[in-house]
Amino acid sequence: MAAISRVLSGSPTARSIPAATQERIFAAAQQLNYRPNLLARSLRQGRSTSVGVIIPEISEGYATPILAGIEETLSAAGYILVMLTHHHRAEVLARAQQIFAERAVDAIIAVDTALPFVGPIPTVTVSCPDSRPNVTNIVLNHDRAAELALHHLYALGHREIAIIKGQPFSSETEVRWNAIERAAACFGIALRPNQVVQLEEDLPTSEPGYRATRKLLDQARDFSALFAFNDVSAIGAVMALHDAGLRVPNDVSVLGFDDIAFAGVHRPALTTIRQPLHEMGVLAATTVLKQLGGIPDLRSGTQRMIVEPELIVRSSTLKR
Repeated sequence: MAAISRVLSGSPTARSIPAATQERIFAAAQQLNYRPNLLARSLRQGRSTSVGVIIPEISEGYATPILAGIEETLSAAGYILVMLTHHHRAEVLARAQQIFAERAVDAIIAVDTALPFVGPIPTVTVSCPDSRPNVTNIVLNHDRAAELALHHLYALGHREIAIIKGQPFSSETEVRWNAIERAAACFGIALRPNQVVQLEEDLPTSEPGYRATRKLLDQARDFSALFAFNDVSAIGAVMALHDAGLRVPNDVSVLGFDDIAFAGVHRPALTTIRQPLHEMGVLAATTVLKQLGGIPDLRSGTQRMIVEPELIVRSSTLKR
């Protein structure tokens, strides 16, 4: 029985068992439709080989490439994901710790979500820095992103630049807006109150960007460029400008953020600031695996891992 257990569990000690014997064990297990008791194995090993991932929603824009990077990396290491989407509902966030505890996850990755708790297990955040001890934060260099965006528009001759800010609940809204203010001051660009609007609805579609741009056009029409919080809202902005009789980029240049898959095939193709979203997911998962492996320098104090943006120039921006 001990030999059977070692073979079916994949124990390194099974190498001492003759190959022919192992083949007979696997054949018998298949014939009997044997399935290993993963819960019992995890209790023996002190690991569930699962990682909790908490995220606002699974959308085709921002979330998908991050999740793909996380899943590919953890799956290759033999881990599974316990996914929790909260849609910014306070009651779901309040229960998140209990949900993950009941499933005995080995670590937690929070994507664009301010965690209401930090436990003793490894915790990594993506785009939602947490200053509590033993949390590793993966963040974009927002100052560099704002500099790239505004320098591009400034070099094209744009001086009146409208801004679409993120929703109040987004963890990146304030930090990105502060970075834009600093970059605008460096270039001597005045951010006029009537040229700034904010996304409101909690929808992962172009509708919030469309409505924000309609509101912007009601306030002012003297801007020649628009910098949107993300690509999805930028696409909504292009639609709203078109419906108002304005051409992109001939009348108004539009610049997005994220470089989602659809940005390059939209018409006009979006100029945007690329976040390395897939790589951020890979980095989050790799960091978790290192922490679970007991690498000490990643578990002492708060860690900050900064990733760099890239300007992707396409046809939605034009020289004034």
